[in-house]
Amino acid sequence: MDRGTDFLKSQINNAVMQHQSFIENLADHEKQTDDARYRALCARFIPKAEAHQRMLEDYQRELGAEAGAAKKATGAALGFARDLADAARRDDFLRLVGDIVMSRQSEDTFKTFRDAGRELNLQRLADIGETGERGHDAYNRDANRLVQQMFIEHVRDTVPTARARQTEELRR
Repeated sequence: MDRGTDFLKSQINNAVMQHQSFIENLADHEKQTDDARYRALCARFIPKAEAHQRMLEDYQRELGAEAGAAKKATGAALGFARDLADAARRDDFLRLVGDIVMSRQSEDTFKTFRDAGRELNLQRLADIGETGERGHDAYNRDANRLVQQMFIEHVRDTVPTARARQTEELRR
């Protein structure tokens, strides 16, 4: 495992690739979704996520950590795997759950950057972490609210609730 600056560079490279996959998911899902609320959530967060991505990429360049051909190939493979997974998840609910998982991963990475940057006295890293963490926290809050609403709607459409069963039994 890398140490020192090489470790920092590799972690920034990983964050750049993972976060780019998240942005691509949002963009794809904004186009694919049938749910206007989900479309609006994606549209609202894409510009913020792109700003986070620019911060990561700028820092990557400052460190001289640009991903080489092997890293880009790995990123392309991850994108292909993401596309295959999305092909299997044609449901907005499952897409949103996947987006939440990816966003939480980014949020955790940004929290690590924030806290480690403070401890290491790397203010730029701490600032990037703080901004990204706050942004993903806000996205996760809104996305969790929406996924809960979608869950309830799915259950109400297909599974009779206890109250509905009781009402039906009383009618008999």
